[in-house]
Amino acid sequence: MLAKVKTCCIYGLTATDIEVEVDINNGLPVINIVGLPDISLKESKERVRAAISNSGLEFPLRRITVNLAPADTKKEGTHFDLPITLGVLAASGQINLEKFSQILVLGELSLDGRINRVNGVLPMLLEMYNMGFHQVILPKGNMEEAKLVNGMECIGVESLKELVGFIKGEIQLGVHRNCNVQNWKEIEYDLDFRDLKGQDNLKRGLEIVAAGCHNLLMIGPPGSGKTMAARRLPSILPKLTMDEAMEITKIYSIAGLLEEDKGLITQRPFRSPHHTASMVALTGGGRIPKPGEVSLSHNGVLFLDELPEFTRNTLEVLRQPLEDGSVTISRVSASFTYPAKFMLVASMNPCPCGYFNTTENGYSCSCTPQQINRYVGKVSGPLLDRMDIVVETTAVTYDELISNKEAESSAIIRKRVEKARQRQLERYKGTKFTFNSQLNSSALKKYCILDSKTQNLLSSAFEKMKLSARGYNRIIKISRTIADLNDSDIIKTDHLLEALQYRQNNNLMWR
Repeated sequence: MLAKVKTCCIYGLTATDIEVEVDINNGLPVINIVGLPDISLKESKERVRAAISNSGLEFPLRRITVNLAPADTKKEGTHFDLPITLGVLAASGQINLEKFSQILVLGELSLDGRINRVNGVLPMLLEMYNMGFHQVILPKGNMEEAKLVNGMECIGVESLKELVGFIKGEIQLGVHRNCNVQNWKEIEYDLDFRDLKGQDNLKRGLEIVAAGCHNLLMIGPPGSGKTMAARRLPSILPKLTMDEAMEITKIYSIAGLLEEDKGLITQRPFRSPHHTASMVALTGGGRIPKPGEVSLSHNGVLFLDELPEFTRNTLEVLRQPLEDGSVTISRVSASFTYPAKFMLVASMNPCPCGYFNTTENGYSCSCTPQQINRYVGKVSGPLLDRMDIVVETTAVTYDELISNKEAESSAIIRKRVEKARQRQLERYKGTKFTFNSQLNSSALKKYCILDSKTQNLLSSAFEKMKLSARGYNRIIKISRTIADLNDSDIIKTDHLLEALQYRQNNNLMWR
């Protein structure tokens, strides 16, 4: 007999429908899976055999052939377990799938017949719904993310025995549809800017990068608050929109990082990989490419602490995602593109010992010029040129530490950031741009007009600071963000002067 079950397979962020065909004929008892299955899929025959037997059902001791159509497309994933099992049961006459011919089936099987959650459910269902599939049978552990697909009817199951009873009409299972997540609760952050003592210039720099989605490099001695400040950056970022939250949730679903029984991610990502991370860990990859840190930071923050400790090759792979807002991973079989629009925030010491040009608290640098040049030389000029703002931090004094002066809270700063971002959304309405940092050369001429006095100042700065074309454009973008924070429709001289102050550090005079 022949049975067919509908399922799907994901490639990057796109999915395609797959038809599982199961044929049972006389012959030696063996299961053959064809249609370019990967290793995890080939191993599914053992899980299928054990799950059927341990669920009180009969496993047919005949020749079983499983074809995954289309046969010329590579398949991977453990979510094929359940459709293969239903195909075997239907082909052996134990169940009738006539009423379930257009229902998607996803799920991984345990040896005792339990149905385990799988990765990538949200992007798969979004694609399949657009292809005309409106019902799905899937593990109960994936129900929360499945309900995010508007219009999709989801049937969650816990075991193979329960599913077979449902198909036979012996038990009833609830059909769940989309849940309303438009107005999620305000996030409460454990880390707040009011905890930062001193460092007013650093706080201002963080506010500017948050308002315009710029990149930031912090340079200063150990213990000056660089890491502490960076970890508080998410607390001043605006609330996610529904579209942004869905994009992040899709990426985390593919990567298998969604918490069980939780659906939409409502907090902006903050990723802080260790400096031993490889190029593949940052950009993504593997035999079947999965998202890396740059994609897991999408619509959020990628924080690289101790920047020169990363290998130079690892840092250089960041240059393309920073410019394009996406990363493409090419393999022999296919190319996969993942979104990667993130704010890069990095910190570093000015030298190996950390106290170059520092006189506070009696510290002095013990590094030789060769050691300093070797240390800072790990950060290439092209990567440094992509840092919009460079802030030099200083050691916090004793008086600042014991001061009772009330610092601004993250909530107050976030209101200014949200107001500035709203100005950008209104200005760029109907265009492909969302933030000032995304503007290209033609958009800069249209939206960032400078008067003659400001233009003359920028011309002088271009010559004295030996700016590149990219550096020139980034100064204008920063000026535009500062103007937005000051509720100004035009870029004034004081806005440009503040932007130049943050950019002049980019020359790294200690290099």
